[in-house]
Amino acid sequence: MVRILIVYYEASGGTEAMARAIAAGVKEGGGEAVIKRVEDTAPEDLKAADGVVFGSPTYYGLPAPRMLALFEESVRCHGALEGKAGGAFAVSANIGGGNETTVMALIQAMLVHGFVVQGSPAGDHFGPVSVGAPDRRVKTQCGEYGRRICALAAKLRG
Repeated sequence: MVRILIVYYEASGGTEAMARAIAAGVKEGGGEAVIKRVEDTAPEDLKAADGVVFGSPTYYGLPAPRMLALFEESVRCHGALEGKAGGAFAVSANIGGGNETTVMALIQAMLVHGFVVQGSPAGDHFGPVSVGAPDRRVKTQCGEYGRRICALAAKLRG
């Protein structure tokens, strides 16, 4: 069974709700989902997972500073995360409020570590996004994303 770590920063409830929907998808896909707030996550936690999904609200078009700090701390794991499945999701206050730039910033950091990032040809291509609290469409996208990340991690693990 693959182990997927879902790391998120929370400000108003949206990212946590999305993290839980992704975790439900991981479980439906046959994996173990571990949900952790970013402040409770150490770089070593990233190494212990087969895949990691990062989620953040949008701050000036970027992930929350605490999420960026985890990536700065993760330099201790440089090289040890290569080949793991990865993904990202975001919440913003408005349409055009920076969701995709936030997701792409998280993906860029994952690529430096050598993560294999799961995209989607349908729906939210780069990772699930929500404007405000996630609605039914967003939760459905999150569940599907969790299943896809789980399947990718299983393939990569062999």
